[in-house]
Amino acid sequence: MKKILVPTDFSEYSEYALEVAAQMAKKHESGIVLLHMIGMSESVLANSEIAEEQEAKYYLKLAKKKLKDITKKEYLREIPVEVIIQNYKDFKEVNQVAKEQNCDLVVMGSHGTSGLSDLFVGSNTEKVIRTSEIPVLVIKHQHLDFKVNKMVFASDLENESIPAFKKASALAQLLSASIEIVYINDAGANFMGVDDVRKRVADFKRELDQSVEVHFYNYHTVEGGLFNYCLMNNVDLLVIPTHGRKGFAHFLVGSLAENVSNHAKLPVMTIKL
Repeated sequence: MKKILVPTDFSEYSEYALEVAAQMAKKHESGIVLLHMIGMSESVLANSEIAEEQEAKYYLKLAKKKLKDITKKEYLREIPVEVIIQNYKDFKEVNQVAKEQNCDLVVMGSHGTSGLSDLFVGSNTEKVIRTSEIPVLVIKHQHLDFKVNKMVFASDLENESIPAFKKASALAQLLSASIEIVYINDAGANFMGVDDVRKRVADFKRELDQSVEVHFYNYHTVEGGLFNYCLMNNVDLLVIPTHGRKGFAHFLVGSLAENVSNHAKLPVMTIKL
């Protein structure tokens, strides 16, 4: 892992993400790219050029000071940190910065407390997830000692998720973590009998051509099933494949949010299909 991109809006959740990124950077001798998007408001952009320039200079100066203070944090000592300030309005540009800087991972904070739905609908986190071509690790609370011993890859057992699993498997190896696959057999229109699920799992494992445990778990919602499975099996990181509005993420839209504190704290990583 060469570089980790951390978008920051100077919130406590952004700092949680930066602390985790710093721990990972020290362990893997990586650098950190700290990105802040000023995001000038439409009202500012509608002002005269002189007023706009003065406003932009003020926010730029303020952002530079805050970023300088952040880079002096004790937990960033001896880590190469590069600071980038942009005035992007479109969050897909986070992906562009990641590519330009050859980053391997995006780590960002989220204040979401009601499960996975808030990651995929309307939030800034969702905007990054939807467009990022590299894995995005979402941190929801402070981790003074971030360790990943066990990862779970959520799958719909379709072959298109196999490349994403292989990326997750490589990351698990890098983190010295175990990884397994789980399929949530929800109570909706897609519910299958035990024999059908077992056949689907067997077919998927054959196509995967890799030795890995594949489990299925019955629950009334996909989202609730994922969180309960992770909670019952002491999972440290949940990995979800997605490609924008399609793929696995769309199963979560509209599902019942499980407002359970332990669930909300679980780190989630998304990998684009």
